[in-house]
Amino acid sequence: MKKILDRLPTFTKSFYFLSLAFFLLWLAFFDSNDLFLQNELRSKQTELIKAKKFYEEKILEVKNDREALLNNSELLEKIAREKYLMKKENEDLYIIVD
Repeated sequence: MKKILDRLPTFTKSFYFLSLAFFLLWLAFFDSNDLFLQNELRSKQTELIKAKKFYEEKILEVKNDREALLNNSELLEKIAREKYLMKKENEDLYIIVD
């Protein structure tokens, strides 16, 4: 053990270096906000940013569809018939299931 300590540079034996090394090790591995937690939080942040981008695009798409439906009565009737199976009073509706 004495031989190993003699091979180390002299600045590694100082109190300030040892204190700094201990402090950095404590922050990196033992603190409540250690490197592993920071990595997890960073990855979660990127996932949330992607989700935010996705939902903003969907909101824009829904707004455009809503605007088109409010301005075009033929499109409104088409969507009502296809999606919600609505019909006029004098019509019969047949649903064919594959």
